Amino acid sequence: MKLAERMQRIGIETAFEVLVRARALEAKGRSIVHLELGEPDFTTPAFIIDAAKKALDDGWTHYGPTQGYPELRQVIAAHISSTRDIDVGPERVCVVPGGKPILFFPMLALIEAGDEVIYPNPGFPIYESMIGFLGGEPVPIPLVEERGFSFDLDVFRQKLSDRTKLIILNSPQNPTGGTIPPGDIRAIAEMVRDRDVLVLSDEIYSRVHYCNQPPLSIASLPGMLEKTIILDGFSKIYAMTGWRIGYGVMPLWLVDAVNKLMVNSNSCTASFTQRAALAALTGPQDECDKMVAEFRRRRDAFCAGLNSLPGFRCSLPSGAFYAFPNITGTGLKSKELADRLLAEAGVAGLSGTAFGEFGEGYLRLSYANSLENLMEAVERIRAFLGRL
Repeated sequence: MKLAERMQRIGIETAFEVLVRARALEAKGRSIVHLELGEPDFTTPAFIIDAAKKALDDGWTHYGPTQGYPELRQVIAAHISSTRDIDVGPERVCVVPGGKPILFFPMLALIEAGDEVIYPNPGFPIYESMIGFLGGEPVPIPLVEERGFSFDLDVFRQKLSDRTKLIILNSPQNPTGGTIPPGDIRAIAEMVRDRDVLVLSDEIYSRVHYCNQPPLSIASLPGMLEKTIILDGFSKIYAMTGWRIGYGVMPLWLVDAVNKLMVNSNSCTASFTQRAALAALTGPQDECDKMVAEFRRRRDAFCAGLNSLPGFRCSLPSGAFYAFPNITGTGLKSKELADRLLAEAGVAGLSGTAFGEFGEGYLRLSYANSLENLMEAVERIRAFLGRL
């Protein structure tokens, strides 16, 4: 027996591969500073955990509606309406186990062989993986350091074609920490408003930002609500990565297709985690604010430390919890440097090329770790560079 040909076109997340290698080194007694995973190092707020415990005690352990419980979808719709300044109802909300189904299900419902999908590069690797898996044509748009890792709008305009079916935006962005400026979002909307194309706006880091104003959602612009799929969830801002609960807000005509794919794959999202998510959105938000403030403190100190290293240049990210230093001054390629930092310095990070070809010359280092560990990582890198 052989695997289906399409399995040759599906990718992986390098972060989990690096984690396995780092754990293997730790098992041999090595000290490793973990900067590879995109996961908050904070504990899920206690009131959310208590809500889940109560849900289990109260019997929320059975199948629920495929689209999600109505009361949770209502709260999500109200949250999206208020934070994006749009008017959406619960009928547009699909609750799913994690954020990735809102990448996979709409793309599976929309993309046919030969359809072009524009996406950011470097970018979350699952974008390109899903496009290729479905037989679509990946159309990467290089993110430009000089523009704060936003799209080059001239390149974007050139890449738009009659075969463009979907455009993926991610702001704040993984891996760069960049945020697309409002002017660029408006320019993109102008270019696509009258085209037969959808936008998948990955807004999972929407509340982890360091700007005076929240990042602008393209869905909030005139004519764009019916052309936009919003991806968001609870993993990042509530430190709920292991709970596996996310959601999409989308045009009504797409909801039924996503529900069909959901019922064919997962049946439903776990009932007790939905009760926890309901508590998360309706409960106090002060722990979220404290987490973002701590990320900002770490960002400032860590990026200053990286900028003190020979051969490193690190822009100050405006969102998420990743530093994306330019390492071309070291004379090493990204993967070689990432591999050697793990093996020789005990610092686990990711090569920029794990996020696409235009990530060459960069590393992604998560500052979802203690300030003490981040500063230790800087000194380990400094010592390694001194041995070159």
